[in-house]
Amino acid sequence: MKTELIIRSNSSDIDFALLRDGRLVELNKETSDNKFSVGDIFLAKIGKVMTGLNAAFVNVGYPKDGFLHYHDLGPQVLSLNKFIKKVSTGKFKEFTLKNFRFEKDINKDGSINNVLKSGQNLLVQIVKEPISTKGPRISSELSIAGRFLVLVPFSNRISVSQKIADAKEKERLKRLAKSIKPKGFGLILRTVAEGKKVAELDKDLQNSLERWKTTCNHIANTNTPTKILSELNRASSILRDVMNDSFTSIITNDKNLSVEIKEYLQEIYPEKEKIVKLYNAQTPIFEKFGIERQIKTSFGKTVSMSKGAYLVIEHTEALHVIDVNSGNRSNKSKNQEETALEVNLIAATEVARQLQLRDMGGIIVVDFIDMGQAKNRKALYDHMRNEMKDDRAKHKILPPSKFGLIQITRQRVRPEMNIKTREDAPGTQSGEIEAPIIIVDRIAEDVKRLLLNKDYKKVTLNAHPFIAAFLTKGFPSMRHKWFMEHKKWVKIQPRDAYTYLEYHFQDKDGNEIN
Repeated sequence: MKTELIIRSNSSDIDFALLRDGRLVELNKETSDNKFSVGDIFLAKIGKVMTGLNAAFVNVGYPKDGFLHYHDLGPQVLSLNKFIKKVSTGKFKEFTLKNFRFEKDINKDGSINNVLKSGQNLLVQIVKEPISTKGPRISSELSIAGRFLVLVPFSNRISVSQKIADAKEKERLKRLAKSIKPKGFGLILRTVAEGKKVAELDKDLQNSLERWKTTCNHIANTNTPTKILSELNRASSILRDVMNDSFTSIITNDKNLSVEIKEYLQEIYPEKEKIVKLYNAQTPIFEKFGIERQIKTSFGKTVSMSKGAYLVIEHTEALHVIDVNSGNRSNKSKNQEETALEVNLIAATEVARQLQLRDMGGIIVVDFIDMGQAKNRKALYDHMRNEMKDDRAKHKILPPSKFGLIQITRQRVRPEMNIKTREDAPGTQSGEIEAPIIIVDRIAEDVKRLLLNKDYKKVTLNAHPFIAAFLTKGFPSMRHKWFMEHKKWVKIQPRDAYTYLEYHFQDKDGNEIN
């Protein structure tokens, strides 16, 4: 698998596109005015303590207060409170917690008004960015993520990523973590720690400890609410979380950003520093790598797939619904069950991509095509799980129901990526149509199927004049590319009477091809 990170920078925003084998699988945006990112740590002030909700609303500087539930306090919140009071005086400098006397863990079924009081200061971390009308979701169980491990202050726990399946490797990592773990801190070994030596883990640990000390230094004589530790910028956090041997290139059009990325890679992955390249050609960077086209064709209500199948994605207040359709594909399978399985497997791959691409969260219900055989339903379930194994968001997938539905829950920590793909209809005062590139892609899929079918020696395409011109103008035109690939010529007939989205195929006798 070949992985590329393409970064487009302009005056106010930075866009990150992650490609795997040329296909867009993740799209992120970092805006200059985003003051609340997952992982940021704030010195905040407790607002209302709601006994009925067993939660508190906390002022972190956002128009809507952050929500802090009792279960998000962490067992050592009393020790954290004591530490903040000591550090706030400016006299306590023992940030390593080596000689700090810990308080007892709070009762897991206790009441929040026995722990927090309105008006007190507390260190909190953003775990879910503000979405819609809601303020950020926060936690006082702090963690500082590094490349190979996560540092957890006021904890003694050592744990290893569940994605590491080898029991011996888990035990090895636990032994190494135990040998370097500083007193008063817990460690979580990340998936990328697999196979790493103690020196690499210790270097990463020391970097995280320095960030913790920086956080503590900012507490003294600080007004609330104040951000005292920022999560890494999106470029660094993406590289920290997903960087591996499959990365072949990191390309950006921003000189300063390319220098920053090289410096960061020198710390976490020195051998990959040479893959960072500066893009300075005239063609826009997202156009050059085919990203704009993929954005247009991937974010609409209808998403086309191979062999004529397509998805319809609907969003409601409570959940997301995805419908799988086989379309008008030519069927080479022996029976309906084989056809359903083939389409469902293709759809599962695309659904996994769409969830990550749009960063869809909450409850997702996918209506696959019904299959009668239990072994086929199991094959679909296993394929769906395998396709989502690289998804960094926490998720859970339930087996197909008797109705062919697969239910998925996926953690949402930042607003969903929504991109408008419909455009104003040409020649009208109002009304919208799908972006032209989407229509062209659908036509190209249909043409490919027809030209591969030996029953059709000659094919005529009837389409709106705008679409016909797009397919025939220039060299090589799309029609020339079809001829070079399939050695069959497609006659394209402009039809003024057709609507913008309408097109039909005819065989050599003039009969319409369905």
